[in-house]
Amino acid sequence: MIAKKSAPSWKQWVFPCLVGVILLAYPWVLGTVYTNIFIYFAIFSVFAASLNMLVSYLGVLSFGHALFYGGGAYATALFLDHIEGLGLFTVILIGGAAGAALGLIVSPLLNRVKATAFALLTLALGQLAYMACLKLRFITYGEDGVGGFPIPDLTLPGIASINMMTAENFYYLAVVVLSLCLLLMWFLTKTPFGSIMIGIRDNPDRVDFLGFNLPMTKAIVFVISGFFAGIAGAVYALFQNLVTPDGAFHIMTSFTPIMMLFVGGIGTFAGPIVGSGVMTIIEELATRYTTQIALFNGILLVLVVMYFRTGFVGLYLLIREKLFQKESS
Repeated sequence: MIAKKSAPSWKQWVFPCLVGVILLAYPWVLGTVYTNIFIYFAIFSVFAASLNMLVSYLGVLSFGHALFYGGGAYATALFLDHIEGLGLFTVILIGGAAGAALGLIVSPLLNRVKATAFALLTLALGQLAYMACLKLRFITYGEDGVGGFPIPDLTLPGIASINMMTAENFYYLAVVVLSLCLLLMWFLTKTPFGSIMIGIRDNPDRVDFLGFNLPMTKAIVFVISGFFAGIAGAVYALFQNLVTPDGAFHIMTSFTPIMMLFVGGIGTFAGPIVGSGVMTIIEELATRYTTQIALFNGILLVLVVMYFRTGFVGLYLLIREKLFQKESS
């Protein structure tokens, strides 16, 4: 006899519905300042999640992920600065395409190296992009960056045209776009391709023996990771209305998502999101008392590395497991 599947319980929809209500009410309850802080958190959640695809699922550490993030940001800013009439979603996709293109360009180089050499090569590529932005003033305007470009309205044909210069309107756009990116990345990790990524991380020789093309598979992951990092960079460019070399390609722009991964928990999909949230909260609290925000971030990272290396997500899972065992006994 085949057992019938029970109908989904209404309880499993309580948490998603609660999150949706909170996200809808957030800008009206907490105001413009905290709305901008949440947008910053959402941008870096996607940026860190795109890096997480390389670190947690492919098993490689990138010290220059700002290459894709900054590439998406600059592509969006330059297209809006030089071409009139571009749609909002068009320029966001242009940013993603720029990040993906950079991932495709550097993949032949990255496929030739492993481990420490991979990390150092990505660091070199990121700094190369940083110096190129400083020197190619006729394109990037050097240290001044690209700013003051028009932000397109969100046009709903035959319905309305929504101004994206207001914090509340841009908040809803950012939440929808970035949530969709996170959902797509999560879905990818649950597909057979996600299993191949994990297989390459754990035992690349076995995956190669099974007949999969390792360089091609890694190149596809670089392109996908670059695409989502470029989307995050595009939303950042629209949010700030200014893109500079320091904001887009600086070495700390690459190290920030790495710290978020460590703080949240490497090896989990939720890790970069939790890490982004924790670091955003700490930075917001620290700015009320001091300008030495990096000091607080450093202390947090040291505490995580010394006392709970699995990050906040790993700590939560450990506590939940202990409580479950206690209840069972």
